[in-house]
Amino acid sequence: MTSVPDLLIEHGVAVVFAWAFVVQAGVPAPAIPMLLGAGALSGSGRMHVVLAVAAAMAATLSADVLWYSLGRSYGARALGMLSRFSLDPDSLIRHAKERFAAHRLRYVVLAKFLPGVNPLAAGLAGAVPIRLDRFLLYAAAGALLWAGAWITLGYLCADVIGLIATGAFRGGTPLVIVIAVGFIAYVVFKYVRRHHFLSHLQKARMTPIELKRRLEAGDHLVIVDLRTALDIETTPYGIPGARWIPPEALDDPHQRIRKDS
Repeated sequence: MTSVPDLLIEHGVAVVFAWAFVVQAGVPAPAIPMLLGAGALSGSGRMHVVLAVAAAMAATLSADVLWYSLGRSYGARALGMLSRFSLDPDSLIRHAKERFAAHRLRYVVLAKFLPGVNPLAAGLAGAVPIRLDRFLLYAAAGALLWAGAWITLGYLCADVIGLIATGAFRGGTPLVIVIAVGFIAYVVFKYVRRHHFLSHLQKARMTPIELKRRLEAGDHLVIVDLRTALDIETTPYGIPGARWIPPEALDDPHQRIRKDS
């Protein structure tokens, strides 16, 4: 069975590009071991460090432009698609939106280092929208910091990483299988946790048709819009009569939602 180091040695820059792209596009795969491995191979003279960094940067920018374009074209629908297919709980997505609203382009840089957040930050930048030239400037800076930091660390620690890799892969196929099983278990755990979260929400859910019928019947309902400020900005419409309360306001123990409010 071909190991990750073998793939890096044989295909080098192509593996770095492909792996960095899928990670920054939102696939829940570990990027740091690959970047450290590319840096270690560069330190041992089997890969050019500049090409490795350039490949990771190009892949990251490609993923950024993809999600920026989707956000620019489809707005909240693109973000809804990302939320639907994400393995992370909706609370993480909500916190990412809040931080993007507070920091904007600076968050595009930071998102490169946060697993699963980069596509959301790029999509939000397109949905707001932020000018493409400014977005690319910050996205490129973030890509350089992300790729450069990990690959440089691997380059400087090439000898240590080489010893660790040699010992780890001396076990051959069984160890590779253990690593693969561990990764699959991680993905399954994330999926089950999200499924449990969504199932909990389904228990007390009212359909849009039922809500419309009750409003038309004159029922006294308290409708609370818990979308983030950024959601309101990108989708400036809602249910008639709904009261908007920022989600972070619910963290205040003194915040109460009253029927007569």
